[in-house]
Parts: sequence; C-alpha cells; structure tokens
Amino acid sequence: MSTLMSTAINDSANPPSAGGVVGYDIPAVEAWIARQVPSLRPPLVWTRLEGGHSNLTCLIEDRQGQRAVIRRPPMGELLPKAHDMAREWALISALGSESVKTRIPVPAALGFCGDLSVTGAAFYVMGHVDGHPLYSADDTARWLPPALRQTLGHSFIDVLADLHSIDPDAVGLGDLGKKDGYIARQLKTWYRSWNASIAGAQLDDPRAHALQQYFMDHLPEQGPARIVHGDYGLHNTLVGADGRVAAVVDWEISTLGDALADLAYALNQWAEPGDPAPVRGVPPTSLPGFPTRHELAERYAARTGRDLSQLDFYIGFNRWKSAAIVHGVYARYLEGKKSSVGVDLEGLKRAIVQSLAQAEAAVDRLERRA
Repeated sequence: MSTLMSTAINDSANPPSAGGVVGYDIPAVEAWIARQVPSLRPPLVWTRLEGGHSNLTCLIEDRQGQRAVIRRPPMGELLPKAHDMAREWALISALGSESVKTRIPVPAALGFCGDLSVTGAAFYVMGHVDGHPLYSADDTARWLPPALRQTLGHSFIDVLADLHSIDPDAVGLGDLGKKDGYIARQLKTWYRSWNASIAGAQLDDPRAHALQQYFMDHLPEQGPARIVHGDYGLHNTLVGADGRVAAVVDWEISTLGDALADLAYALNQWAEPGDPAPVRGVPPTSLPGFPTRHELAERYAARTGRDLSQLDFYIGFNRWKSAAIVHGVYARYLEGKKSSVGVDLEGLKRAIVQSLAQAEAAVDRLERRA
C-alpha cells in the first residue's frame, strides 16, 4: 500500500463533482467530515493516490491547507473480512493514542464512519504523513540515499520489535483476534487453499504437502500473543526524509498471533545483494548500503530478548504460505476468474516453485542444526 505517496495522480482536471474521484459521494462525505473532523473545513480538494492495492485512497486538503487522507474499500462485493477499514481504524487509534503513548509511528486517527448510507462503504480519515513507501530499487534510488539506508534498516526493525513488545490487552486490542494457535490455524487455512486450487492451477507439487506436514509436526510453542501486522515491509511504511520510518500503514489484515512469524515475514521481504534473481521486479533493499537480514534479526533479538533459535521454522513457514497464496491467485487467472491481460503467468508459476524451494531450504537448515 502507498497511502501517502507524493507521486499521486491529481484529479483536479476532473473536478470531484464531475466524477473524477471514484467510490465517494463527495457532497455526503464532506458533510460528514464537516460534522465529525473539526480539523478540516470543507469544501476539499481531492487527489487520488497511487497504490493502496485496490482500496480507494485519496489525499484531501481544505482551503486552509490542512491535509488528511481518506480510505475506503474497493467497489463491488467483498469477502467478509477483506479490506477491513474498522480494523485499520482500531489499530491506528489504539497505537497512536495519546493516553497509551506507544512508540509505533502511525497516522493520526481523525474520524471513522461505519454508516454505509454515506458513501456505500465504511471509510476513515487519518492524518497526512510526509514520506514514501519503497516498492522497488528505483524507489530506493529516488528517495533514499546510500548514507541513510542503514538508518532505515535499523528504524524498520526497531519499529517491528517495539510493536511485538506491546501487550495487546494494555492498549485495548486484546480482542483483535484469537490469541493461541496462530501458526496451526494458518497452516490449515492455506493448505485448504492449496488443495482447492490444484485443479484450477493445473499445478501440484509434493513439497507443498510434505512441508505442511512437517510444520504441523514441529510447531514451536507460541509465546505471548502479540499484535502482528501481517504484511510488514517497506511497501507498507512511509520513509521520512531522515531515513526513518515515519509511519506504518495498511493494517487491514493485522491480528493477534506469533510475533516470530511476523518477524520472519518481514525478513523474507528484505532482499540482499546476491539473492536469487527475483521473479518480479527488483526489491528495494537489493541496492548496497542496507543491513543484512542476519543483522536485523540480531538487532530484533537484542531489543526484544526473544530466542530466535527456531527462526528458520518461521522463515520456512512464511515461504510455504507465500507459495500457497500465489498458487490460489494463479488458479484464479487460469480459470478466467480474473483478467490475465498483462499478467506474467509464467512468473507467477516460477514464484510458487521458488517459494517452495526456499521453504525447503529453511527446513534443511533446521534439520542440520537439530
């Protein structure tokens, strides 16, 4: 997600009243903002922002120059728990609360509307944060000079360590999700997905089944439930001009669970020079100057005091899970349930196989140390 990208597509040439912004009944939303968000004084200038997956995200600015960001789910029918604006709102409200004072940088929570009659979906308004997500090496080259790359690496892992140090009950998030059995539930969910997608994908791989069984048979004991972001990476952070994480965004799949699974996911996204060639794009951390995954893990352990001796279990689990997710997406393309125009189907297939190979390598490392 790139909620606050400065490289936005400005719709001022097509005024909102003429339909330049999709998904918002602008008069109704501005009337709601006038009542519920005192820091903004409509009428507003609306600017559609790039990124954000399919969520509809806009920069809004009033005549006094006050800026904020508004966000709602995509148009059309959605799965029950997909694009959960109420969940995102709960997270940024709790983590950014003045009374709690966590160290997690999040945009200010300005207002939430659950009344679907206003614009057809729940939406929320959050503060604008200056910063840039990093999706690719090109983004890194543009926004992050080499002298600040180590600073960003340290800030990135420190924020995650601080998130995992929070007692969810202490910040009012104790009911965000089930507290026990996080990995086991994920293994069952994504194994069902793999099996359901075999026919559509026209692809099965014995490693998917063997790895799932291995992970089920070797589940580590879960520590205290912690808030897990679920998609923590530089694509979901806004990097400030000082090279530090200015805000963490896109909390829609966050829940309670095993902190080490969240850590492993983040490390898996952290590419290093010399890694196997990526299937898609050039990752932002593939350029020189960033700390290594090992250095990040050591810093996380020092900051949290957690034992990382079983980290490769979580690394492997996340690689396996990624294979299952892409397998389902690949199946939907082949079945014609999603348009495949412009989609690198062979690249998706290679990503599935590569993720399974990386999961297997992580298990091999575990077994050699056993």
